[in-house]
Order: sequence, then C-alpha cells, then structure tokens
Amino acid sequence: MSGHSKFANIKHKKEKNDAKKGKIFTVIGREIAVAVKEGGSDPANNSRLRDIIAKAKANNMPNDTIERGIKKAAGDLGNVTYEFCTYEGYGPKGIAIIVDCLTDNKNRTAGNVRSAFTKGNGNMGTSGCVSYMFDKKGQIIIDKEECEMDADELMMIALDAGAEDFAEEEDSFEVITDPDEFSAVREALEAEGIPMISAEVTMIPQNYVELTDEADIKALNKTLDLLDDDDDVQNVYHNWDE
Repeated sequence: MSGHSKFANIKHKKEKNDAKKGKIFTVIGREIAVAVKEGGSDPANNSRLRDIIAKAKANNMPNDTIERGIKKAAGDLGNVTYEFCTYEGYGPKGIAIIVDCLTDNKNRTAGNVRSAFTKGNGNMGTSGCVSYMFDKKGQIIIDKEECEMDADELMMIALDAGAEDFAEEEDSFEVITDPDEFSAVREALEAEGIPMISAEVTMIPQNYVELTDEADIKALNKTLDLLDDDDDVQNVYHNWDE
C-alpha cells in the first residue's frame, strides 16, 4: 500500500501523553473495566483484554497498575456502567472528525464534545456524517530503529498471521489488518519479540485534507486539545494532514 505514514504523529502524541499520564491511564482503566465485564478477568480467555493490556504496556502503564485495574473491575462488575458512544462532526474547512467515548453520563459527554467542536469553529453532525470517509482497520506501527528483523521477514510473519497489507515507510513499518484479525496478528508479532510503538483498531481516513490558514490550524488544534483533555474521550480520529 502507499502508506500515509503516521509515525511522526504517533511519536508526537506519545510525547504529549507522557505529560498526561493520568488521562491515558484513566482511558485505559475504563477500557479494562469494560473488557473484564464483557469477557472476564483472565487474559488467556479474553482477547480484548489481552489487546488492552498490550496497549497499556505500550503506554508505559506499570504492571501492578494494570493488575489492580483488572482485579478492581472483576470485583466491581455490578457498578461498571460505562457506555460506548461515538460522535461525528466537522472542523475548519470541513475536516472530518470522529470522537469515540466511554462514559457513565452520555448527556455530560455529548455537551462537552459539542462544546469542543464549537470552540474550534466547527460543528457536531449526525451519526454517519463523516464515518463513511474512514475505513475501520487494525493498524500496527513498528519503529525501524527498534526492530532488528528485515522487512521481508517481518512482512511474511504479518501476512501469514492474517494481515491484509504491509508497508515500509522511511522510519517505520505499518501492518494493516481486518479488525477481526487484529488480535491474532498482534499476538503473532508479539510472540516473535517484535516491538510495536502502536497497535490498535483505528479509523483510517481514505483521503487527507491540508490546512494552510494559520487561523484554521489554531482552531482545529483547539478542538483536538479540548477533546484530549476530556476523560470521557477514548479516541479521536480526523483526516487532517498534519
């Protein structure tokens, strides 16, 4: 595939996240709680929980924090009332934005997300208004500097495990999977000791939009920063070519 490398953006996000560990750990903690409620507390029998544990480790979440989160969720099943919800809308110049949330109060969350769009000179739309511009895929990013395996060998391991596509970028490798095959491919790479800087089911834009006006860039960043600061927001996807 002619990959649109997001490695630089991932590194940028990880740097931002390092300054917001509390937010990241809160987000992952909620994901753990829902995964335990839906599939049990044993990672061996819960592939979703295994994926979230891998995500937690990639974000430098301590093992004891992960274990406490699992135990707390297992002993508190009746009180786990988080709901998944997704909002869609537009930023400046029609930039498409999707916001995934996990919340115990949908009214609060909807109001906060709407406010973030409005303050960035955008507007929240109806369900489906921009999601058709994205493909839901498993995406695994591998830092070339951290991976000793050559590209051909890495590609064969990924494709044999069920990956749809493999791309070599200047500073990274990108593995794309069907969402249903993501866990199997991630675990196959993990079994080979391949370090992954990012591994998640995500929404990949079919096309990217550039912004050239500084006012538009500032406005969009305001919306994205407000969403990043909201504990109810799990993921934000957009088609801005940063």
